[in-house]
Amino acid sequence: LPHGRRNHNLRRIADVVADYDFVALQEADAGSLRSGFVNQVEYIADQAQFPYWYSQLNRDLAPFARHGSGLLSRIAPNTMEDHRLPGAIPGRGAIAARLPYGDAEVLVVLLHLSLGERSRQQQLEYVTELIADEPYVVVMGDMNSHLAQLLFDSPLARTDLRPADAVQPTYPSWRPSMALDHVLVSPALTISEYEVLDCRLSDHRPIAVTLTRADSELSIAM
Repeated sequence: LPHGRRNHNLRRIADVVADYDFVALQEADAGSLRSGFVNQVEYIADQAQFPYWYSQLNRDLAPFARHGSGLLSRIAPNTMEDHRLPGAIPGRGAIAARLPYGDAEVLVVLLHLSLGERSRQQQLEYVTELIADEPYVVVMGDMNSHLAQLLFDSPLARTDLRPADAVQPTYPSWRPSMALDHVLVSPALTISEYEVLDCRLSDHRPIAVTLTRADSELSIAM
């Protein structure tokens, strides 16, 4: 059943993300009994005054639950694609948004990978093909994987994606001991700032990064 302080907690989340250009949200309800029939992505976008938002519905158990992900942006996306990720149990997805970035375009892929190893490998194979030959790429989300596994023992090993210089644990939020949430970028981009926020509004702590090119800057939270 919906918690009595659900909207208060959503407003607190909105306060955390309000200063960023682009925000990825995982495990957001698209409007069902458990959320008081509130689309949580839309609600946070409204509270934090993001002009662009998208709610991806990945597992529809209406009227009881509508599981999904979402994005918030202060930059108008050039295009946006909704992708269904493969896996043993349906219900995982990725959002691919193309954002204008200086004189170029950056492909930002938001995802939440499965718990099962086999399904994660299938999903990362899909993402690897999705980003092939793209010069400016950001892949970000709850990947349910340690960094070394992603970079050296997954399909992402075939890419040139790289993390921030010093990755910090994000899970569980009350005593972080595992780094399961990641932001990976192509070599043409630099993660100039990286921070795991001291925030316990979820079971994972959020990550905030600033991406730079020679002529522009973009702040992202997840």
